[in-house]
Amino acid sequence: MNTVVWLAFGLGWTLVFLISFLIDRRRLRNGVYLVFALFFLSFAGLGAARSVSPWLAVVPLALLAIGVPLTTVALTVFLFVNGFTMIRREGLRLSSVLTTLAGLVIVAFFGLTLLAVGSENRFLISAFIGIGGMLFYISFVFCCFLLYSVFYGRVRQRQDVDFVVVLGAGLIRGEVSKLLAGRLDRGRQVWERVRGRGGAPLMITSGGQGADEPVSEARAMADYLISTGVPAEAIRLEDKSTTTLENLTFSRRIMLADKPDYRCTIVTSNYHVLRAALYARRAKVNGQVLGAPTARYFWPNAFLREFVAVLVENRWKNIVLCLMFGAVGLIGLVK
Repeated sequence: MNTVVWLAFGLGWTLVFLISFLIDRRRLRNGVYLVFALFFLSFAGLGAARSVSPWLAVVPLALLAIGVPLTTVALTVFLFVNGFTMIRREGLRLSSVLTTLAGLVIVAFFGLTLLAVGSENRFLISAFIGIGGMLFYISFVFCCFLLYSVFYGRVRQRQDVDFVVVLGAGLIRGEVSKLLAGRLDRGRQVWERVRGRGGAPLMITSGGQGADEPVSEARAMADYLISTGVPAEAIRLEDKSTTTLENLTFSRRIMLADKPDYRCTIVTSNYHVLRAALYARRAKVNGQVLGAPTARYFWPNAFLREFVAVLVENRWKNIVLCLMFGAVGLIGLVK
């Protein structure tokens, strides 16, 4: 395809992305549209560079050819280092070893690649192609999820809001954790900013009481906010929920009862922004999600956990598509 065709496809996908984003930015498909737009626009840029000088197109391709293997090695090392850091700081449990598992998958796949390339075994070659197809699908979805999470997290809600909903994140011995304190501090900043413009927003602390917790998350969160200067009368408690979807569903009921035409901002951790937005859309909450900063060592593992959760929530669609990509390897085995 020539440059004009690449550009036409790129602009077409850009238009699709913008329309979908304006309709509702809380949709995962927006990430797919964004990746397609960037893909075609990148090739259009390479085509335009080649028309000026062949070297302008050769250099980026050469850098890509060299950079991909080096980036993969660097990513693998990073995943292992981050995994060891997570285990040292958070303890050995499934939720803290996801980056280590991801690193092991990359190493295992490259080991399979070397075996398949170095042999004439038809089974190994088919397995390599099939597993490669499935990993390609998962990697593509991950890139869409990552890119759009970053993009969505950078978009700010400029309108004033009536409520600031802070999602719970668990207590430690009945006290607000550093992670949860970050969310509450971010929520308070939004509350203060809206008040500074003449608004009168209310804060909703959302989280039920676990079997091992002396008080509900909502109560502990409210006490924390009061200690930082937020008046008790400006806080509403949603203390029945046990999941993020329930956080938002029950908070919506509180907001509707107080003001049917409400607008809100939902505050959570930055790694959790996109999945919380997907839940907010499902719960029909009229608001966007804002992320609070998270410790750097914690973010990669937590983000992978969010991605896995999204895959599991749409498990049957992803299983079918994964098997379709993997079935390519069976063609060589049958022949």
